[in-house]
Amino acid sequence: MPTNNLKNVGTHFAFGKNWASYSDLIDENRIAEAQSALLKLLPAAAFKGKTFLDIGCGSGLHALAAIRLGAARVQGIDIDSDSVATTRKVLSANAANANWSAEVRSAFDLDPAQSGQFDIVYSWGVLHHTGDMWEAIRKTAAMVAPGGFLTLALYRRTYLDGFWKVEKRFYTGAPKVVTALIETAYVAAFRIALFLTGGNFRTYLENYRSRRGMDYYHDVKDWLGGHPYESILAPELDAFLGRLGFSAERVNARGKSVGIFGSGCDEYVYRKTR
Repeated sequence: MPTNNLKNVGTHFAFGKNWASYSDLIDENRIAEAQSALLKLLPAAAFKGKTFLDIGCGSGLHALAAIRLGAARVQGIDIDSDSVATTRKVLSANAANANWSAEVRSAFDLDPAQSGQFDIVYSWGVLHHTGDMWEAIRKTAAMVAPGGFLTLALYRRTYLDGFWKVEKRFYTGAPKVVTALIETAYVAAFRIALFLTGGNFRTYLENYRSRRGMDYYHDVKDWLGGHPYESILAPELDAFLGRLGFSAERVNARGKSVGIFGSGCDEYVYRKTR
C-alpha cells in the first residue's frame, strides 16, 4: 500500500510526529471542542447514522469527534504511519466499540469503486500539502456520496507565498537546533505584533484551544514545517467544485492576504448535488 501521496517532491514535513506529541494533550475538553467545531460546519443530524471519511486524520481527534456525534462508520487515512498509529491509539482509547478504521493510504489512491463513497468527506488543512492540490481535491471530491458533504480547510493565498514555500522547504530539512530557533523567532515576532495591536499573548493562548481543540505550539510547528505548500482562493475552488457537481453550503473565506505570520485556512462546506 503506498505510504507517500506527494507528487514531484522529494521530502515532506513529519506531520505524524507532531500529531503524536499533540495526542498526549487530548482530553474530554478537547474532544468537546472538536465536536463543537464539526457542528459549526454541519448540523448534528448530518452525522447521526452516517459515514465519515477523514483524509489526513492526523491525531484522530476529529474522527473521534465524528464518532461522538453519532457517525455509524468512520474511516481515517493518512500517508504518515505515525499519524495512523496515533489515530488508532486515540480511537482505541476513546471509541473502542465504534465502527472505525485507520490506515496508511494516499489521497491520490482513493477510488470510490473500491472503497465506496461517504456521506461526509472531511479533509482539514491537508490537501495543500500533497504536492498536487488540485488533483487531491478532485480525488477527494469523488469520494462524496450523492447528497453528501465535502468539508475542506485550505490555505488562503498570500502575497508572501513564495517566501513561505522557501521557509518550509528549509525548515523540513533543517536540524532540530535550527528549527527550534525558527520557532522561537516566529513566536517572539508574533507576541510583539500582538502586543503592538493591543492583544495579550496569554489570553490568546487561553482562547486558542476553543479553535477545534488545537494547541498553539503544535500548530506553529505544523505551519512552519508544512512542506509541500500550496494555496487557493475561494472563487477558484467554487468554480472547480461547481464543474464536479457541488454547490456551496457554507464558506468562511477572505481575499488574498499579506501573510506575514502565515496564510490561515479558509473553510468550505460543499454539497454534492449531481
